[in-house]
Amino acid sequence: MTHAKRALLGATVLTSAVFLHATVAVAQDNESVTALGRIVLGTGFDNTVAIDTPQAVTVLNQDDIEDLQASTIGELFDLIPGVQATGSGRALGESYNIRGIGSGLSSDESRIVVNLNGATKYYEQYRLGSFFSDPLLFRQVEVLRGPASSTLYGSGAIGGVINVETRDPSEFLENSDRAVSTRLTYGSNGDELSASVIAAERAGDSLENLIALSYRETGNYTDGSGNEVVGLGAEALSGLVKSRLTFGDDRAQALTFSYLRTDSDNEDQSLDQITGLSPFFGTVDRHIVDETWTVKYENEFFGNPLLDLDVTLNYSDTQNTQENGSAACFPGFGAVICDSDYSYATTSLRVENVSEFSSENFEAYVTTGLQVSSQERTGVADTLPGIFDPSAATFHPEGTDEKIGFYAQGELVFNDRLTVIPGIRIDRVFLSSEEDFVNGVDLTDSTETLVSPKLAVAYEINDTYSVFGSVAQTQRAPTLDERFTVADPDGTGDTFSVNLKPETATNAEIGLAASYFGIVSQDDVFDVKATAFYYDIENYIERLGTTTYQNVDAAEVMGLEIEAAYESEAFFARVAYSDVRGEDAATGESLSSIPARNLNVTLGGRTQRLGLEYGVQSAIFDDINYGDGEEYSGYAVHDLFLNWEPQSGPLEGIDVGFRVNNAFDKDYQNALIDVAGEGRSYEISLARSFEF
Repeated sequence: MTHAKRALLGATVLTSAVFLHATVAVAQDNESVTALGRIVLGTGFDNTVAIDTPQAVTVLNQDDIEDLQASTIGELFDLIPGVQATGSGRALGESYNIRGIGSGLSSDESRIVVNLNGATKYYEQYRLGSFFSDPLLFRQVEVLRGPASSTLYGSGAIGGVINVETRDPSEFLENSDRAVSTRLTYGSNGDELSASVIAAERAGDSLENLIALSYRETGNYTDGSGNEVVGLGAEALSGLVKSRLTFGDDRAQALTFSYLRTDSDNEDQSLDQITGLSPFFGTVDRHIVDETWTVKYENEFFGNPLLDLDVTLNYSDTQNTQENGSAACFPGFGAVICDSDYSYATTSLRVENVSEFSSENFEAYVTTGLQVSSQERTGVADTLPGIFDPSAATFHPEGTDEKIGFYAQGELVFNDRLTVIPGIRIDRVFLSSEEDFVNGVDLTDSTETLVSPKLAVAYEINDTYSVFGSVAQTQRAPTLDERFTVADPDGTGDTFSVNLKPETATNAEIGLAASYFGIVSQDDVFDVKATAFYYDIENYIERLGTTTYQNVDAAEVMGLEIEAAYESEAFFARVAYSDVRGEDAATGESLSSIPARNLNVTLGGRTQRLGLEYGVQSAIFDDINYGDGEEYSGYAVHDLFLNWEPQSGPLEGIDVGFRVNNAFDKDYQNALIDVAGEGRSYEISLARSFEF
């Protein structure tokens, strides 16, 4: 363990001990609000709650993230219908699947947009995950399901959008001008250890600052049968700096700066982080550095309803250096094992304005914007001199992806009951290869114009029921990997054409939402939202083997999602149900990225006087057969949890969490995860916040 990591762990323990006997005022909110009643930030309009949007969207807040003691963002998705992690589900081998879109080995990263503080995060490398960051530094995670989100976030978001917001200084400074928060967690299966220290201050009336450090390490774990799953352990040190300055008349203007860095340096790690089990690939020493810079300017222009401006400048850079591979390095397929340097560096600018128009029975909010980005992909593999060109990594072709997009979206509200949301986006995409010729193939530049229209409607029947529906279409241009990978791994001279067509996904949704108040007690609430959807994807880009791609005629995906939540002073419940079906329209074969039908149920109670919250969370998955001999058995995994936050006495302000994950030590494997699931694990967390 390095000196920096030892220092972080020491600081966490020290500050926890120093502040152990301090008291903190805890604000209580007597009004029950379910997860479906949370405000959504990513739909373009202020103060919109999840259940009222004509789109399937789920908001995970700070309590969700801390209570689940998640080591990766994918572990949060059990609470969201239609969303799962893919790959290995471990820190460096995780990608995402939304409604059957996305798999660990299929270059699906571009079908799901991941944003961190507004910066698009994208990483695509063979046998490696796509997003590297620590949930300890997250404040909120939103998942917008379906291509309707392409209007605001970019063409090609066929699966949807994952928006991640990091911790803010304001959340720690409710009652004073300085605060320190510490957290320690430990998991018995795999010796998972994490620690974080967050300090926030308010410097005067206009400036707030935050600095945070976190350290996390995970080792090999055992499955429900006691077998060790090896090669997927990792350790990472993360840091976050965030400042917000308000100024101008009525403090209508704000400037926010944030910088997040995650550094993962591991020796003798499995090169294959998707399965961790492929002996052909062996082990490597791997160093991944992920950085995200964001500068955001906001101006509400108080008194002028036509102007509410946001300007965001982002820079994201993900670098991976791997060396000292245990397997042989040679040209062709073995080049993936060679000492290599890979990276994605993306600079983007987003300018967005919201205009408001209103009359006695009509309100309208119109969002217009411009988004420009430039992404540079580099890959250098050091193979045998004179035999293989080291300037072009065969499995990671170098090039530049440049985009410019214009979009407009309206929210038209009639008589506070009927809401109509039209939207359109036009993107121009330019792809260019660093190499002119590879394996005799002329890698010509390409230009695509992509159009993403949508129309959504919601109608509030009464104070309890509402219905909604939408039609949306988006197009996805081939990625640099898909267009310019022309390797010849078997030496036969077979390379694939670079003339891929853009994918076109058409989506239709219809749904029902209901909110019930005062069911059992005066302050309880029950929310439920059901969404049925259908996708038709033309010119679907499919991976053939390891290094080539082709357009298939069409793919069809359909399904049903149900999300429900109950909240009262003494009890709470949460339900997420998903049934997704998908097939190749030409052959009728089931798509291998379709998840098994599943149900996640959380049931719990709380005793506010004692600060106790307890319950059980169950994940139930059905059998699934992909029609090619690949079958997965159904299973049920049950987790127990207990959270204790003393409300008085010397321990007031301490937050203790205890979980038993996979309490019955079930042996199972999820159809979208390439390794067996983790067996029983005992997890404990200790958190302390102090304001002064």
